[in-house]
Amino acid sequence: MGNVAGVSLFDVPLDELRSRTSQKWRRYPADVLPLFVAEMDVRLCEPVQRALADVVRRGDTGYPADRPYQEAFAGFAERRWGWTVDPTTIALVPDVMQGAVEVLSLLTDPGDAVVINPPVYPPFRDFVERSGRRVLTADLGEDSRLDLATLDAAFTRARADGRRAGYLLCHPHNPTGVVHTRDELRAVGELAARHGVRVVSDEIHAPLTLDGTFVSATTVIPDAIALHSASKAFHLAGLKAALAVPGPEALADLARLSDLVFMGVGHVPVLVHAAALTEGDTWLDALRGSLRENRAHLRGLLDQHLPLVGWVPGAATYFAWLDLRTQVPDDPDPGRRLLKEARVALNPGPTFGSPGTGHVRLNFATSPAILTEAIGRIASVLA
Repeated sequence: MGNVAGVSLFDVPLDELRSRTSQKWRRYPADVLPLFVAEMDVRLCEPVQRALADVVRRGDTGYPADRPYQEAFAGFAERRWGWTVDPTTIALVPDVMQGAVEVLSLLTDPGDAVVINPPVYPPFRDFVERSGRRVLTADLGEDSRLDLATLDAAFTRARADGRRAGYLLCHPHNPTGVVHTRDELRAVGELAARHGVRVVSDEIHAPLTLDGTFVSATTVIPDAIALHSASKAFHLAGLKAALAVPGPEALADLARLSDLVFMGVGHVPVLVHAAALTEGDTWLDALRGSLRENRAHLRGLLDQHLPLVGWVPGAATYFAWLDLRTQVPDDPDPGRRLLKEARVALNPGPTFGSPGTGHVRLNFATSPAILTEAIGRIASVLA
């Protein structure tokens, strides 16, 4: 199940977690249970620990060379998804969001429109706007899936002035956990081609597909470019590195990426990410098992204590997108109240766009005991 050598990956004592100095455990006072930012309360993958120790032992802390990350990713993609990728076509980028901006800068010009699908990861809007592009929205449907009619209308608006346009796809989707199907991706690709919109796909959560099959947008949309990283699946946010992976008709586009982008990538993160993707399959399978168990545990807790809370468990990620509008109909941002009164930190729904009104995002990549305590606190305030 969700353990390695009989030890649960989430079996980390609370006092040990509180000794961590990253954002999750330092942003709020010690009486707050943090279930917000995308950090997991796990024990690190042993190959990752070994790679870090080896780097320090060798003093191997210089500049990146060769293609260890690209080659490791190509092997991982082949093993896990049956996706054949030529590592020589993959570009190193500092992280997924910076990589997305750099790729969009190849495909669009300042002032051009980029379409996103709220509710969606808040930095999508922030990074796109900071790059000088205009954000247009195509909200997800009521079923939290892509709404092709809404997307069609957004693409029409994006291209109305004849300028170039991009579409920043979140796949798997954050915060809903939806994994877009091959048919959905094909339909998106046909729509984008008809309008002349270029697709950039953030696929950072792909290794955390818990149900069904992940299919990269680049295997269905030939001129798409995808962004990948081991950071979310292997708890490596503090060691940033990512990859831009082109579809077969986007090779020339990605080849224009400036060498200055590569210079922002660190050698140590590259080696650690490569080790995770090359040697971390057993750990990743255990993690996915633990996350499925936590997802089921959370479902049971909500059914027992907060049956009015709406949640359709996602097929990927470790996020629960909770709809509290029936539970607290007069509060557009219940996350603020839960932080103040329940002492549980969640991501406020409105930060994901207007469809996030009345919602919160909960990170269930923690111990069942912490989940139980958190839902008990929330229920004491809302029930």
